[in-house]
Amino acid sequence: MDWDKLRVFHAVAEAGSLTHAGESLRLSQSAVSRQIRGLEESLGATLFHRHARGLILTEQGELLFDATKEMSRRLTAAGARIRDSKDEVFGELRVTTTVGFGAMWLTPRLSTFLDAYPDLSIDLLMTENILDLPMREADVAIRMREPQQAELIRRPLFDVTMRFYASKAYVARHGAPQTAEELRGHRMIGYSPNAQQPTPVGWWLNAQLQVAHRSTLQMNNYFTMLKATAHGLGIGVLPDYLAVDHGDLELVAPGLHSPSFTVYFAYPEELRRSRRIEAFRDFVTSEVEAFRQRL
Repeated sequence: MDWDKLRVFHAVAEAGSLTHAGESLRLSQSAVSRQIRGLEESLGATLFHRHARGLILTEQGELLFDATKEMSRRLTAAGARIRDSKDEVFGELRVTTTVGFGAMWLTPRLSTFLDAYPDLSIDLLMTENILDLPMREADVAIRMREPQQAELIRRPLFDVTMRFYASKAYVARHGAPQTAEELRGHRMIGYSPNAQQPTPVGWWLNAQLQVAHRSTLQMNNYFTMLKATAHGLGIGVLPDYLAVDHGDLELVAPGLHSPSFTVYFAYPEELRRSRRIEAFRDFVTSEVEAFRQRL
């Protein structure tokens, strides 16, 4: 099969439109249409159903698209390995993690890494969704649960525990509760029960919010919860990795805490020898070790 035609087919299948595919390929719509028509003729099969809203893959088109996606993934991985010099670290590294961890723990520590590798660019993708590392949606993932995708190298970083924290100003005004019973007289700031949480931590969090507290304030990311706690809106149920870096927060009800869960560092098997991955992994490991001693 003609590689150029396969490249055009892949772009059309991804975009669902001849026009959009042409824009990404910098080809005219008529040129894209000719390439698709030529590919269909060479295969003796119809690859797309045409309709008013765009293009839909036929069964034969789906089979070919699966093949071109795998080709694209392998070519991307090959390019990454080629770009990784034996002795130098450069290019782009795409790192995905959660909003809370990325914004509040990782980002403040990145200056050391970037100073050490000035020719490396970081694309930090902060999302609660699980990106597909084998399909190269990202190069590295730091996640709050063990990744389940196949063909990944997984490395545990450290364990996290949820605890109760309040700002020093809040404690000065309302006191520091020491027991579960005393907590009921305070407003609780917690993670929304409808948002994703590692279990059994999610069950523990939901149980805390179901207790008859004075009131609750629920949010769907730890960054906002930390800000609300620091501003004295109530007592926050926060992961200890966030609270330890904020001297204005005080641990309350110290005997109460969640089951711990493990933070993982993961990357595709095919990037095992990547110098970019190796450098970033060593950096994160070093920062984690320093953090453990503080924690």
